[in-house]
Amino acid sequence: MILVDADACPVKEEIYRVARRTGTPVKVVANSYFRVPAEPLFEQVVVGDGFDAADDWIAERAAPSTIVITGDILLADRCVKAGATVLGHNGRPFTAANVGTAVAARALAEDARAMSWAGSATGGRGAVRSGPAPFAAADRSRFLSALDEAVQRQKRGVAR
Repeated sequence: MILVDADACPVKEEIYRVARRTGTPVKVVANSYFRVPAEPLFEQVVVGDGFDAADDWIAERAAPSTIVITGDILLADRCVKAGATVLGHNGRPFTAANVGTAVAARALAEDARAMSWAGSATGGRGAVRSGPAPFAAADRSRFLSALDEAVQRQKRGVAR
């Protein structure tokens, strides 16, 4: 099964394509309704609008038998700890070996943004204004390949 953190997910169509080809069920999880293909493999799960409600729903169901698709590093960390296969939107896997570094980098970036905002409020210089790199065709291609590989491993029962 594939669990999708649907908020701001740029690869939903790719997920549907791989799921159709492999017969893999998909649960698309979000705080609000949006279009999901009306096919038996796909289920839309609308959670409450509480903070992190979708993340909590996904994390509670993450297991070694699931593939989780998310761009949220903290959710990725929770799902990796539950034994799930976790892929970012660009196809890069989150693993026990790299998710801790990603969480630390996220915290550092938040601190830098907070200091930047404090400096800009008082007329300071050096505001941090960059974000993630734009999503590119290479990211989409890498994602398709990584998801297909992850699904095939799951079907064979092969550990990551």
